[in-house]
Amino acid sequence: MYHQYLAAPENFPKPWIHITADDNGVTSIYFVDEKTEKESKSEHSKQCAKELKEYFNHKRTVFSVALNPNGTEFQKKVWKHLCDIPYGERWSYKDLALKLGSVNYCRAVGMANSRNPISLIIPCHRVLGHDGKLVGYTGGLDIKDWLLIHEE
Repeated sequence: MYHQYLAAPENFPKPWIHITADDNGVTSIYFVDEKTEKESKSEHSKQCAKELKEYFNHKRTVFSVALNPNGTEFQKKVWKHLCDIPYGERWSYKDLALKLGSVNYCRAVGMANSRNPISLIIPCHRVLGHDGKLVGYTGGLDIKDWLLIHEE
């Protein structure tokens, strides 16, 4: 497993972005207060850091780095659909559930979102409650709000 840290942009709620990768792609992105792992960079983690810098500098709206998240088949299906949400756009959990085939998937979609290990690149921050309010984000609602404002 490879670990790399990227300094978060000024005014971001956390000072560091922790990127993990294996030989097949990025496995997680978390927003952290401190560096807890010794850095050992890979081509995937370096490309991810480069693309995140471009995103934060408004020079990238779509990511191309290889991803390798660990999850169930249903979670991976949800995460794949999350990647279809265009930059700056917002969907509801219901919208996402309908894309997967049934409004009855809302709760399962919410659970899959909460287990997304590659937040930001798999853009679960773009999913809002049915009333358009910020709900549930593993990184914290302050980060979700920051990312949504950044994409306006």
